[in-house]
Amino acid sequence: MIGRRSLLGLTFCTCYLASHLTNKYVLSVLKFTYPTLFQGWQTLLGGLLLHVSWKLGWVEINSSLRSNVLAWLPASVLFVGIIYAGSRALSRLAVPVFFILHNVAEVLVCGYQKYVWKEKTSPTKICSFLFLVAAAGCLPFQDAQFDPDGYFWAVIHLFCVGAYKILRKSQKPSVLSDIDQQYLNYIFSVALLVFASHPTGDLFSALDFPFLYFYRFHGSCCASGVLGFFLMLSTVKLRSILAPGQCAAWIFFAKVTTAASSLVLFDVILTRAAVGWCQATEL
Repeated sequence: MIGRRSLLGLTFCTCYLASHLTNKYVLSVLKFTYPTLFQGWQTLLGGLLLHVSWKLGWVEINSSLRSNVLAWLPASVLFVGIIYAGSRALSRLAVPVFFILHNVAEVLVCGYQKYVWKEKTSPTKICSFLFLVAAAGCLPFQDAQFDPDGYFWAVIHLFCVGAYKILRKSQKPSVLSDIDQQYLNYIFSVALLVFASHPTGDLFSALDFPFLYFYRFHGSCCASGVLGFFLMLSTVKLRSILAPGQCAAWIFFAKVTTAASSLVLFDVILTRAAVGWCQATEL
């Protein structure tokens, strides 16, 4: 019989795999490369579902969030950078490559903790992070589908992820729960992305999208928003119940499963050297 924690972990992995593969399908197969609209839709639907969940009593949200908006505003700006740059990078890069570059954000967090907060870091951890940086640096030279724009946006994405995690850690203990933080992120993201859709040209360019009136596109977009919401909830629940080491193990398993599935579902060309770097860094 599956225990509660195992069931939670499997639920998280399922949401993680389905969410990332659905996003990859919309971005790469359907080629809906209008990130302000795609991410704006996802955050709008996620915000609405979270608000409804709050009103139904399924989640708790601090009713005095307004007093904490300014303090959390820099993190919300970084969150927009994470989803915008991540969307652009994922549309051009293979999923395993994207995961490796995404993981470099942990190196930034570790470096900040060591040299700014003067926290002790084990030599083994330092060596593993240095190896990860080396792998990420060598990967572009081994990537048979090298796309400079994809790598550019992946670098922006990883810096935003690293800065976001550092900012979250620096505000501990915070009066805002993880759900409160995500609620503010949703609100700010929708406002900023909707406003940016016109200057970036996404608003009118999307009118020429060939699958705009196809059920495949509508279904995939709805699925991406709903799956992203459930991924957020399962992630929050996972971190609140399991120890950090157990969470890391489930995240690792989710990434490995998602990366392996993407090789089967999408047109990916990986050289032996690139596969070796992916396996050596354990995604």
